[in-house]
Amino acid sequence: MNKATRLATALAVLGLTAAAVPTASATSGRPHHQGATARHVLLLSVDGLHQSDLAWYVARHPHSALARLVGDGTEYTHARTTVPSDSFPGMIGQLTGGNPGTTGVYYDDTYSTALLPAGTTDCRTAEPGAEVDLTEDLDRNKDSLDAGQGLAGLPGSILGMTGDARSLIDPAKLPVDPKTCKPLYPNSYLRVNTVFEVARTAGLRTAWSDKHAAYDILSGPSGTGIQDLFAPEINSQAIGYPAGEDWTSDNAATEQYDAYKVQAVRNEIDGFDHSGTHKVGTPAIFGMNFQSVSTAQKLPQSDGLKGGYTATGAPGPLLAKNLDYIDAQVATLEAEIAKQHLQDSTTVILSAKHGQSPTDPGALTRIDDGPLLDGLNAAWKAAHPGAGDLVVHSVDDDAMLLWLSDRSQAAADFAKDYLLRQSGTGNGIDGAAKPFTAAGLSKVYAGDEAAHYFGAKPGDSRVPDLFGITQYGVVYTGGKGKIAEHGGALADDRDVPLVVSGADTPHGRHVAAAVETTQIAPTILHLLGLDPNALQAVRTDHTRVLPAEH
Repeated sequence: MNKATRLATALAVLGLTAAAVPTASATSGRPHHQGATARHVLLLSVDGLHQSDLAWYVARHPHSALARLVGDGTEYTHARTTVPSDSFPGMIGQLTGGNPGTTGVYYDDTYSTALLPAGTTDCRTAEPGAEVDLTEDLDRNKDSLDAGQGLAGLPGSILGMTGDARSLIDPAKLPVDPKTCKPLYPNSYLRVNTVFEVARTAGLRTAWSDKHAAYDILSGPSGTGIQDLFAPEINSQAIGYPAGEDWTSDNAATEQYDAYKVQAVRNEIDGFDHSGTHKVGTPAIFGMNFQSVSTAQKLPQSDGLKGGYTATGAPGPLLAKNLDYIDAQVATLEAEIAKQHLQDSTTVILSAKHGQSPTDPGALTRIDDGPLLDGLNAAWKAAHPGAGDLVVHSVDDDAMLLWLSDRSQAAADFAKDYLLRQSGTGNGIDGAAKPFTAAGLSKVYAGDEAAHYFGAKPGDSRVPDLFGITQYGVVYTGGKGKIAEHGGALADDRDVPLVVSGADTPHGRHVAAAVETTQIAPTILHLLGLDPNALQAVRTDHTRVLPAEH
């Protein structure tokens, strides 16, 4: 069975379409009455989607579901996501109202000088300092779509996956809290509460779907925010695809994976839990994240089509095809809302955790960061005989985040000065050698500068000791397998769409004022008639509800 047949079969089983958009009569029947009250907010986050991508698609498909979504609501044309523009801080920002300096979450894989390494049992003598991994590595079985639950008949049985994602996390892989000498689960790592917790306090139902069990972090410190978390593991072996390929290795596989989550949301719209077997009522706050745009941007090619963007920055063939796919899924969800007569009480919010850089393929410079960090450690030890490595943890996608063994300003400055003096050779979009300077960096914040940049206190146990903003087009990778990344502070990383459409939303408005995706959180509560100031991060960061004016 070829890739296209596998995807079509999976979508047919779920009752979805791969590219066909339902007719206008099926989906455009969303009469909106000004002053209507939202009882449900459906949040759709499309990883990698830029505002420019949405504008490009709507201009060419004026009768599409995405065009209707924009026309039936308010579009914020200058919205920006968090820095770093990684999935975890991006999603957490949307659902807490806070930036990383407030939430304490800077990336999906970070470091804390206050926690103890996973597996620590003697907390009295253990040295503090631990990796905080919020990726697939926490799963009981990261190679299985069900994260280790043990379902038979995968992938077709995946909707039977538990809604208690925390139960799929292996506690032996978690950092240890020195205060309790017990593993620290992701939800307890978050420093602020979430919209889900506020909704639960008000007696409202909540649900969410995302790509790792570690997204239980969105349940918040109470651990009770999300009642139904459907989190099939995206980085598991893609069933029906070659060994060693996960669901992101092939864009058709990613679409198939996204389709499972779409069906889960359809079930929730119908008033069931994600599995479609238990009648629980349509959630007040629910939604999902799409991954397939991101793989269409990152893969050089897939399914016989070229990935990424054209020389003019327009979506290339694979990405254009995938935007059709996203449009079809949005139309499917709209149709389900209309079928249940919820169009007058449901607000749909469309945005993205992050963008992707570069959109200009000619600017791509792939740099292997391994030799840069090895050289930095060697230089540190040469200057400090008897010292160990300076870098204890790093995350380098299209930004550079370093945590250092010596947290002094002098050590941070040493690292900054070293990196800015490094030049070498990477490779470009065609794989040919391409020189780089200053380690591919345009700006480096070190020590107290980094803390101030993120709005954190100097010496905070989680803030990176060094944050490097790359030159445009730089992606840190040792190979040639991807043509874009995210995580940095460039416009391509941060300029994402933001549309609020449906109940209690002005129609056909385009707001050009600069806004942040953190404003989604207080806006969700405002739409539901709840107090935005119930969110701790909203109070700390002074995050405002999205403006309604032009």
